[in-house]
Amino acid sequence: MRVLVTGATGFLGGEVLRRLIRLGLPAIGQGRDPVHLASLRQDGFSTLRWEMTDQPPDAKALTGITAIVHCAALSSPFGRRADFMAANVAGTQAVLDLAGRLGVGRFVHISSPSVYFALHDHLDQREDQPLPPPFNAYADSKRQAEALVLAAPHLGPVILRPRGIYGAGDRSLLPRLLRAARSGPLPLLRQGAARIDLTHVDDVVAAILAALRAGPEAEGQTFNISGGEVLPVRHIVEAACARIGLTPRWRPLPLRPLLWVAGLAEATALALPSQPEPPVTRYGLGLFAYAQGLNLSKAQRMLGWAPRISLAEGLPRSVTP
Repeated sequence: MRVLVTGATGFLGGEVLRRLIRLGLPAIGQGRDPVHLASLRQDGFSTLRWEMTDQPPDAKALTGITAIVHCAALSSPFGRRADFMAANVAGTQAVLDLAGRLGVGRFVHISSPSVYFALHDHLDQREDQPLPPPFNAYADSKRQAEALVLAAPHLGPVILRPRGIYGAGDRSLLPRLLRAARSGPLPLLRQGAARIDLTHVDDVVAAILAALRAGPEAEGQTFNISGGEVLPVRHIVEAACARIGLTPRWRPLPLRPLLWVAGLAEATALALPSQPEPPVTRYGLGLFAYAQGLNLSKAQRMLGWAPRISLAEGLPRSVTP
């Protein structure tokens, strides 16, 4: 097996590339940032600079690639629809086209449980349950990208939907929570009913390896991936803050008026030339308001994968005091 990892200059893609090399599997990391790619090369990794919306790379440079792990994506709770469609839909199609030219036999696509998101409690979510209308442009783009991947059965596609990836090197999930906790009181919505299952990056990488090695029965299948613990959001925030000696403050607030204000703030931000992310988004409020949890039985049954790292074990690996 020789693997091309897209988005290797990002958090998850970089971890996948490092694990493959440690296991002795030849791999190439794709990215678009020359500085981050140069850093990977200095560490001894093979790299490919390619902006996926540009011309495809010379297939000769990728001779021998037998599998692709597609981690590259624009992931954000807010942004222009055109940007999400370019990065996540057109970008995925470009990688699928490259995979076809290379004749790969396994295409592991990293999607997102955001395709399930709606403003209500939803526990034990299974992959075969009907999806709600896309909540935002990001969710819509990931749903469309999944459809493109499943429309290429000759590539042996496997789709993973990992929830809330965290770990050492994470520049998004836990850093965002900690910044919010430092900046002022956090909203306590619906009497603290919100719960969610996060996933340590090592468990996600293990799921990707299982998908690469899975037999033909996994092709065309979609799998939920998470840490398997549906924990109160308040507990997660307070446990992360405790790692840096911070005691978060909470303020009980009504949800519906806040959703209206957040929707207005999003519409205003999109109308501005710079389109800055507003301080509060409807998606962010939803995460602090509702209980969400993934059913993992399909991944356990078909991939032989199960999460191993609890939040209590993962946080010390992820947040430095």
